[in-house]
Amino acid sequence: MRTRSTGNRGTHEPIRTCIGCRTRTWASDLLRVVAEDGRGAVPDPGRRISGRGAWLHPDPACLRSAERRRAFSRALRVRGQLDGTTVQAYVEQVAHEQANTGFSRTGQLKEAGRPVMNQP
Repeated sequence: MRTRSTGNRGTHEPIRTCIGCRTRTWASDLLRVVAEDGRGAVPDPGRRISGRGAWLHPDPACLRSAERRRAFSRALRVRGQLDGTTVQAYVEQVAHEQANTGFSRTGQLKEAGRPVMNQP
C-alpha cells in the first residue's frame, strides 16, 4: 500500500480508489460510504462507522457514475440495490459549499486526469 506522511512521525495516509471514476487518490480526498442494515448507503465523513467502506469523491459526477455502474452494492458486498439518498444529499451539500467558497480539490483532481500527489 502506498502512503504519504502526514507530518507526524509514523503516521501515514493510505491511497484509495473512487468507486465512481476509478481514480486512485489519497483517502483524505474521498468520502467513505458504508452500508446501514443492508438497505441504505450512508456517508461516513469521520471514518468512524464500523463495517466495510466504499470510497467516493464528494462530487455529483462520481456519484452518478457509481450509481449507474451499481458500484455501491458491489464494493460494500451487499445483495440488491442500496438506497443512496443520504449519500446524494451529503454530496450535493458538499458541492454547494464548494461552489460558494470557490475552492474544489475534487475539481483539481478531475482537471488533471489523475490524482494530485502532493508531498507535505
